[in-house]
Amino acid sequence: MVNLISLRALAPSLTRITIAGAVGAAFHIGQGDKNLVDAKAVEFSRAVLDQTEVDGEVISCEGPKDNAPAFMCREKVGTGKGPKVEFVIDPVDGTTATSKGRKDAISALVCAPANCLQVLPDDGYYFKVATDEQSLGKISLDMSVEEIVTTVAEEKSLPLENFTVIMLERERHLKILKGLRKLGVRIILLPDGDIAAAVATCIPDSGVDLLLGAGAGPEATIAATAVKCLGGTMLVKVWRDKEDDADRLSRLIEAGVDVNKTYNENELAKGNELVFAASGITKGELLDGVRFTSTGANVSSLCVRLPSGTMEKSETNLRFKEHPIYRTVNLKGRPRYNQNRF
Repeated sequence: MVNLISLRALAPSLTRITIAGAVGAAFHIGQGDKNLVDAKAVEFSRAVLDQTEVDGEVISCEGPKDNAPAFMCREKVGTGKGPKVEFVIDPVDGTTATSKGRKDAISALVCAPANCLQVLPDDGYYFKVATDEQSLGKISLDMSVEEIVTTVAEEKSLPLENFTVIMLERERHLKILKGLRKLGVRIILLPDGDIAAAVATCIPDSGVDLLLGAGAGPEATIAATAVKCLGGTMLVKVWRDKEDDADRLSRLIEAGVDVNKTYNENELAKGNELVFAASGITKGELLDGVRFTSTGANVSSLCVRLPSGTMEKSETNLRFKEHPIYRTVNLKGRPRYNQNRF
């Protein structure tokens, strides 16, 4: 078992990993190349991970489903010294948003002692609901969307017209969207990335009350870990879509997924030693985006951890010139990349 002090002390190093991913992605905001965004975020994140004092393993990551650049599943990371931990990493949650210069893209990861994180396979989509501690034990995925919304609103003592739901703008959500509009709630539609949206539901005064909708599996574990650290609740279940291929459910069952089960935050993120870290790539509901300066970059980050439940927001001012990771970046033009520079 990881010593509590060791995992707590690790938190600043984890934030540095997401900072690196955010900076790598931000060099290519709006350039229209999703693979380049992912590739550079992974490259910069891996460089910092290589210097991190952990005996780590990436147990899952977002990207392989779409043949996008990503960490390898079961990739060994860290120096090999320090606590034995596992990671779920999404160097860019919002790759399309980044490539198109849109809001709400972040770099995110979670870290825990070995065998604490359960990741649903990156195979199709999963229905997700997230909200704060006021609805713990009050909602289930056996309820209709309308029942979930009205229950959460009642627990928050909010009239529906002052209640805000956040969800991905996807064709698969059109029926849900129609029902929400009939209820009269406020709706924020995201072009990409639902991790930050789930986290926002658990931050007081964020203006976001409930996440709904279907998204990918690895992001569900990252979001559930953050939600658990913040005291909230997240429910996740296999989404059955008309676009699914005929063998999907069989593959999920073979991978150990109970396709009829609702997974909660305590099953996706076991135990009481957890760290979530995220850094903003483009400005969004949760974090500001990377801002390049004449000497480096400013990066907005968030770190949440258990058992304390501490949430730390930070603003990092990077100076590239003497930095071991960023010193070869050419601020007067496009970045000069050298694969051996790390």
